[in-house]
Amino acid sequence: MIHLYLSVFKFFPAGMEAEDNRKKTDAPPDVDPQTPVLRISQLDALELDTSLEQLLWTQFSQCFQNCRPGLLTPLEPELKALLQLLLWRFTLYSNSATVGQSLLSLRYHNVLSTSPRYRPLTRRQKLGLALLTAGPRWLQERSHSLLLCLGSNSGASDGDRGVLQKSLRNCLIFVSGITQLAGLLNFLVFLGKGRHPVLAERIVGARAVFSKPNVTRDITYQYMNRELLWHGFAEFLIFLLPLINTRKLKTILSSIVFGGESAAGNGAAEGSGVWKECGLCGEWPTMPHTVGCQHVFCYYCIKSHSIADVSLTCPKCGAEAGPPEPVKMEVEMMGR
Repeated sequence: MIHLYLSVFKFFPAGMEAEDNRKKTDAPPDVDPQTPVLRISQLDALELDTSLEQLLWTQFSQCFQNCRPGLLTPLEPELKALLQLLLWRFTLYSNSATVGQSLLSLRYHNVLSTSPRYRPLTRRQKLGLALLTAGPRWLQERSHSLLLCLGSNSGASDGDRGVLQKSLRNCLIFVSGITQLAGLLNFLVFLGKGRHPVLAERIVGARAVFSKPNVTRDITYQYMNRELLWHGFAEFLIFLLPLINTRKLKTILSSIVFGGESAAGNGAAEGSGVWKECGLCGEWPTMPHTVGCQHVFCYYCIKSHSIADVSLTCPKCGAEAGPPEPVKMEVEMMGR
């Protein structure tokens, strides 16, 4: 029995060593940190991280859509910062890579290390990166409330309190301007050298490198180009559609297809009877007005359309619209 126990205890270390050797053999070799990473890949990783943060906030806010309106507004900056810290805890803190970097097979490398091989970020670097990312956003959204609190708790008079708040606001604006200028200069340096697209990465000494050799993008360029194309096309339509006068276009097409003379004749025949509907809204005309043809319109309908469109034409017959003039309508009395 003793020999059996000894053989079992001897087997486990051997099995564990074999398992460790197998994992080491199957593990991918380290990638040279000096291998340059494409600038577009680093920018795509930042865009993916931003989209993920917006998606998380949207899903979180929808959980309270049936509650009292404005429930999350007083604590919105703190909640956004908390979501960013939670996302940092389970992504960057765990494997030295954000979600966007993981999708593009990237990770952070410790530039401050003197070793030529890959070195992950230290805990202090990860914490500094989180604070430099979430802290300025929270401070920018909370700056007004903080200035009011500092001014009210200063114990000074109203005049001195106003001067103090103004001085603090000017200092905050100055610091914000310096930060934005530093970020712009850092981005220009990034475009030239291809490293550190964000100022926080340069401060803490973090740089994006490949996580495995012979890397292929999980999100291909074809997908990104297609998304950019559709996004630009949607923005173009949003800009173009309000400029198109669909009513006038419909009138022109109907006059081309059916002919303007027949439409005018039908309008005259219709106008000889009792006018029962507005040519624009289709309802019984309120304060009926005419624009020179045989059709009648509500005053507010024709007035708003004439203000919006200087070269207004009648939507029924296509005649050029003149100034709106009131008309007298015949009322049919239906006897029982």
